[in-house]
Formats: sequence, C-alpha cells, structure tokens
Amino acid sequence: MSQAADLDADYHAAGFGGRLPFGRKAALLVIDVVQAYLDKASPLYAGVEDARDSNIRLVDAARAAGVPVVFTNVLYSAGGADGGVFYRKVPALKCFLGHGPFGAFPPGLAPREDELVISKQYPSAFFGTHLAATLRAMEVDTVVMGGFSTSGCVRASALDALQHGFIPYVVREACGDRAAGPHEANLFDIQAKIGEVVSEAEALALMDAQSRKAA
Repeated sequence: MSQAADLDADYHAAGFGGRLPFGRKAALLVIDVVQAYLDKASPLYAGVEDARDSNIRLVDAARAAGVPVVFTNVLYSAGGADGGVFYRKVPALKCFLGHGPFGAFPPGLAPREDELVISKQYPSAFFGTHLAATLRAMEVDTVVMGGFSTSGCVRASALDALQHGFIPYVVREACGDRAAGPHEANLFDIQAKIGEVVSEAEALALMDAQSRKAA
C-alpha cells in the first residue's frame, strides 16, 4: 500500500472525511484572484495562471446558471494599520497598500456592477467583513470557492465558512499556491476536516443542476 493510501486509511479509520452534501442554494466565492499573484513584478507572484483560468470558467458558468458571484481582494490603508499583526508578519502585503496595480482583478475576472466585492485585511473572506450576513440574507447555504492561496486565504475562508454554518466546496483546479507541497497538504486537510474538495467539472455540474432545479 502506498504512503498516500496509508494516510487516507488512517484518517478514515480515525473518523475523518465525512461527506457534506451540496445544499439548496450556492454562491461562488473568488478569493483574491488579483494581479499580485499573477504579475511577475510582484513579490507575491506564484505562477498560478492555470488556477486563474479555472476561476474564469467558474465565474462564466455561475453567471450563466444564475449563481451569485462574490469576489474578494486585499486593501490596506493608513500604512497597513488596519492589517494589524498579519501585515507585520508578511512584509509582502505592502503591495496591497491603497488601490495599486497589484490589487487589481485580472482580465476576464472583472466583477460586474451587480456583484459583491469584499475588500479584506486578513486571510479569511469572513473575518471582519459582512460576507456571512450578506450570504444569509441571500439564503445561501453552500459556498463554492477557489482562489489564492490554497494554504492561506482559501483554507482560512473555507474554515470560517464552516464555522458560520455554510457548506464549503473547494474547487481543486481553481486554487493556487506557491508550491505543490502546501497546496496538496491543505487540500487534503480541507477534505478531511472542513469541507468538500471537488473537481472543476463537478463544481460546474453542481451549479448547472442548481440552475435547472430552480427553473
């Protein structure tokens, strides 16, 4: 038996990895897919263009299916004072001071006027924002998500989604990180303890099914 199979078997035997069924109404959350991770001039460049492209396909499909789309970005003011300890811990976050070019959304992922943009200062899209209250007002119970980075803001947002009572569905191809190790380890942990890690194809099918059911 391979090491990966051993690990899966160990977690299963310990009682991890339960299944969370897709809910009645989903929203798509696109986490920090901004130029800071895509522009080679940025200190945060991560080579995650494939994940960007997956997010573009997810957004196009969500719009076609009538699934609400929510975008996040990172924005600091006042010398980063609103970023607290996180801003001090990660000096590269200075690239998000003000409305600079690294905080911009890439071509193909510009939010529409009727789509929500959450500007955040910490890893989770839920921490210190109105996201949870807005999703509840929209009667959303499931959050399909992707973005950057898997080990940082995606994981933090998935965990907070769970803790706020939303079902997290994390799309594997739509998540990106600086290295394969942290990326895979965090997807494994999300699946074991937090939510469902699904393929892009599965996420597209689930959103389409929701649209057909609503019709």
